[in-house]
Amino acid sequence: MPGLFIDVKVSDKAAKDAAVVAKLEEVCPVDIFVQEESGALRIVEENLDECVLCDLCMSAAPSNSVEIVKLYE
Repeated sequence: MPGLFIDVKVSDKAAKDAAVVAKLEEVCPVDIFVQEESGALRIVEENLDECVLCDLCMSAAPSNSVEIVKLYE
């Protein structure tokens, strides 16, 4: 279940790229992204509502591979 305020969508290609996943984990100030031992991405859903909308994840990943979806107006 996504957060109350945002959801994060990551393309399958980026989520399986260990280098991209490592960068996402590194740049996120609220620990939304975790790299599993396999190198794959895991999104920490309980941290989604901590997102500060800094866009660091979108800058760190290939263009259009990370999307922050606002669940409010």
